[in-house]
Amino acid sequence: MSVSASPAGRSGLPSVLIIDDSAVVRGPVSRWIEADSRLQVAATCSDGEVGVRKAAELQPDIVVLDIEMPRMDGLTALPQILKACPKAKVVMASTLTLKGGEITMRALSLGAADYAPKPEAGRVAGAEAYRKELLDKLVALSPRPAGMAPRPISVKPATPRPVAPARRPSLIAIGSSTGGPQALRDVIGALPRDTNVPIVITQHMPKLFTAILAEHLSKLGMPAAEAKEGEPLRPGRIYLAPGDFHMTLRSNNGVITTHLDQSPPVNFCRPAVDPLFNSCAKVAGNGVLAVVLTGMGHDGRDGARTVREAGGQVIAQDQASSVVWGMPGAVAEAGLADQILSLKDIGPELTRRLKGPL
Repeated sequence: MSVSASPAGRSGLPSVLIIDDSAVVRGPVSRWIEADSRLQVAATCSDGEVGVRKAAELQPDIVVLDIEMPRMDGLTALPQILKACPKAKVVMASTLTLKGGEITMRALSLGAADYAPKPEAGRVAGAEAYRKELLDKLVALSPRPAGMAPRPISVKPATPRPVAPARRPSLIAIGSSTGGPQALRDVIGALPRDTNVPIVITQHMPKLFTAILAEHLSKLGMPAAEAKEGEPLRPGRIYLAPGDFHMTLRSNNGVITTHLDQSPPVNFCRPAVDPLFNSCAKVAGNGVLAVVLTGMGHDGRDGARTVREAGGQVIAQDQASSVVWGMPGAVAEAGLADQILSLKDIGPELTRRLKGPL
């Protein structure tokens, strides 16, 4: 067992508790956070049992939680941490393996806010991509430091459209990122089993994880799978962009099919939402209903604009129910959202529209 307290805290900065049994992980992660002027380390712990106690004692804003640890693993510790420190956002430090992906999906369903796929322990110190991704996620999940005024949010009304929208969608396209897996479960789980349009989804996730997410979504009543190259869209099915591939749609003689490619990342992401939304607008026009769920950054904003220009409709998740109001906030602030809804209302609204007049 090992516990390290941080030096005297930097007043007002979001605090991070690191729980990982590997010293070669705790050390670099702790130094990265302390070197970032936006964050501070509350403490580091080497097992889940001690981590739960420190979470209760220190009440950190964020917890970085390893999955595989002695005495008490991360999955066991997670609900206890959330009970002891309800305000904390927990980021699971997961390995890029099938087992790691399965456990991460379970953790997200138990209340973890996000995950960060980590490299092998011996490679953490020099893993620049992991450092950047982890710090970006910690900052995005952080509460605003004490004394800092909130950024003014100006939600513009939806701008006039050049084409009259279809009242019943022929295609639903969803984009999501941080907090997305659970949000997708809530939205898809609220849809009727006899939904008669195809649903295409881009969730920012790496390889293996997207296949596991598709498997979890398929248990909610509609068949779901990672998309395959050239696959015709069928009503009542869910197609998920595979990790590390952009998914777009093509139309040939009236048949809409999927296309996968590894062209450069868009908005630092692959898969990205903008390419999917742009292609949906091209093949389905005013039949598209685009939904932008919780997530960091602004991916989906430009694609939402293309959807609206083609006469389609756009729904954005509201700030209160988003883990991070980056993507949906960018859509709302640009005046591209026909509706801004709480997560609990999005599934019922999709159902209402699917039953509406043509």
